[in-house]
Amino acid sequence: MPIDYEKRDGVAYITLNNPAKANILDKPTSDAISEAWIDLWEDRDIRCAIVTGKGDRHFCGGHNLAPRPDLTAEDREYLRTQRIFWPLAGTVHGQKTGVDGRMGDHYPRVWKPVIAAINGWAAGAGMYMLLTSTDIRIASAENARFKFGLLTQGWVGNGPGPAMLVKQLRYVDAMKILLTDEAFDAPEALRVGLINEVVPHAELMQRAEALARHICTLPPAAVRMMKEFVIRFGQLPDDQAWHVQNMMNNMLIQTTMDAEEGRAAFNAKRPANFTGTLRKRGEPWPDLSEDDAKRLDEAYRSGEF
Repeated sequence: MPIDYEKRDGVAYITLNNPAKANILDKPTSDAISEAWIDLWEDRDIRCAIVTGKGDRHFCGGHNLAPRPDLTAEDREYLRTQRIFWPLAGTVHGQKTGVDGRMGDHYPRVWKPVIAAINGWAAGAGMYMLLTSTDIRIASAENARFKFGLLTQGWVGNGPGPAMLVKQLRYVDAMKILLTDEAFDAPEALRVGLINEVVPHAELMQRAEALARHICTLPPAAVRMMKEFVIRFGQLPDDQAWHVQNMMNNMLIQTTMDAEEGRAAFNAKRPANFTGTLRKRGEPWPDLSEDDAKRLDEAYRSGEF
């Protein structure tokens, strides 16, 4: 199998499993990962995912750049030109849409937290995967290395990596990475803000799992909506983003039990048990008496409720 995919106690594990070929994203691997993204998206019991690579040399070394043996150079040029003007239905820049209709099956965003345990080289498509599909990134001190591998091959790349890099890093750091196309190590990745932590290789999965286990204790619907808010609406003007956030928050309060559980646990000084249970729509509020209407209006205007 090109990947190992398993689920344990609310966490999905995706492990690229082709270490002899740098855990590259060839067609079988891309198809398998796409199915895994869809599965963990739709499985309500999964609250977090961890993505890593097999072995201690490569997280993901990039795409499989080898063409099919039955295609000539002229054939490939024709097909690439055709893809510009006549893309297939259900694709984004030649990739199947998979779980995410905007980013394709290679670089999707799922509305659940994804932790990268970077065990070795993240290059080319491996960098794209980090930038587009992961939220928290832990790197091996001994083995993690990073490189775009674009300009040194004479192109700017087919993936969304450069645009995502500039959005996530300072302009000067992003441009140094892109314009020099030099490899860099985990401490440098930490300095520029590409990753969150650097840990000894032997502790890599342990640290990733500790973060995943903590996320699993949080309210699942709110966690999902927090990620969706940041990605879909976080770059709106502040007043518009705040408006969307407020509506999402009211949806959580009104239609799930987790907000009520959180307040009850806080008041009782006990750990919360967040389940993501949906609240059934209830009866309408009764008509208020004149005195109650006046009393509640005063409380409403005071803001003390």
